[in-house]
Amino acid sequence: MTTRYLFESERLGFRRWKERDRNPFAAMSADPEVMQYFPRLLCRENADRLIDRFEAHMDEKGYTMWAVEKKEDSSFIGFIGLLEITMDINGQGFAEIGWRLDKRYWKKGFAVEGAQACLAYAFGPLDMTRVFSFTSTLNEPSQTVMKRIGMTKEGEFEHPKLEQGSPLKRHVLYRIDRE
Repeated sequence: MTTRYLFESERLGFRRWKERDRNPFAAMSADPEVMQYFPRLLCRENADRLIDRFEAHMDEKGYTMWAVEKKEDSSFIGFIGLLEITMDINGQGFAEIGWRLDKRYWKKGFAVEGAQACLAYAFGPLDMTRVFSFTSTLNEPSQTVMKRIGMTKEGEFEHPKLEQGSPLKRHVLYRIDRE
């Protein structure tokens, strides 16, 4: 039985979330290394809620943070995708591109490859004109991915949902426009 992907890259398939993704996603969301640049680890209940939120966003907008798997063995590696920016920052109303991969799949080019595929999908079938990305100023690995996929730094901001004094409060904002 072959999995139907919404779209794919050379090594990765992008799809809706499945029940079988919940355990590995909860495990990676409770891993301090994976969650280093997030305000807190996610318990199982909150990881499940996030998947539900992604699925609701897909139903409403036609895009989301998709579950991503390696095509060669169908192993779930995390998520890469797009979400509408709803908070009051530059880029509000546009989509942000983001990713979170299980650490076993770091430093293999999956984030860059997957983000490039998502941008192609955003600027192609989804007909978006601009996509943003943001992360803590401390998160150099994600900023490297942003640069590698052709995004340019637009500026910095204080994340409105993070408490004062949080080392993660200061964020960078990157942008890419459809050519």
